[in-house]
Amino acid sequence: MRFAETRRVWSGVVSGLAACCVVPVAAQTADAAAAEASPYSLTTHVGLFSEYVFRGISYTQEKPAVQGGADFAHTSGLYLGIWGTNISSKAIQNAVGEIDVYGGYATSVGDFGLDVGLLQFIFPGGRYEGSREDYNTLEAYAAVSWKVFKLKYSHSVTDYFGFNDKSFGTAGNGDSKGSHYIEANAAVPFGDGWAVDLHVGRQTVRHYEDFNFTDYRIGIAKDLGQGWRASLAYIDTNADSTLYTIDGVDTGDSKFLASIVRSF
Repeated sequence: MRFAETRRVWSGVVSGLAACCVVPVAAQTADAAAAEASPYSLTTHVGLFSEYVFRGISYTQEKPAVQGGADFAHTSGLYLGIWGTNISSKAIQNAVGEIDVYGGYATSVGDFGLDVGLLQFIFPGGRYEGSREDYNTLEAYAAVSWKVFKLKYSHSVTDYFGFNDKSFGTAGNGDSKGSHYIEANAAVPFGDGWAVDLHVGRQTVRHYEDFNFTDYRIGIAKDLGQGWRASLAYIDTNADSTLYTIDGVDTGDSKFLASIVRSF
């Protein structure tokens, strides 16, 4: 959100003569123009979600989540951001939350857009029992868009969420670097602030193919004005329930996700 200085200049008439402005008009105009011309912008947001769902998988054991983040961008297209959420320590063992830090470059030409960058997933305290391997993961991503459609590819530079021989022991198949996720998205507006949200994605875990899955989402969102946005989506995956069931909860099962978000 670009912050621009607001100003008020007033004058009066004293003894039949125009009084001078309390603040010089020229100085105020110059300050406002400089603020408007700032090449930097900052946007922040916070939201309440019925649960935290990442690529179709619940990471709060179907419990509510509070999420928020901030993005700092330059008119050149460069940007940095940070985002956080609560998670379940059952889904990510011993974790107290998730913090994502990312940066990249985005540009557009007409209806076409390009976005490339790096995303670091950080799970403070998150470590596998026994091996003590952490879940932290670094991904590189690239996305292209045209009008309301977007295609994005994410590639794991490190082990994917700690999948390796140390974490899996005798069941391990090596490292999982090179795991990837490809997704197609569409946000189709249909008037009065309403939009339909469509998504399909495919997660591939290198050397651990049993954990591969496809996720789907169909939702509806409403722009409520003044930075508020509400949404409701139906989400499902074909993830193997025997692998993705944690403490009796099938984290990849079908679910409804409701949210209310405020942007500043």
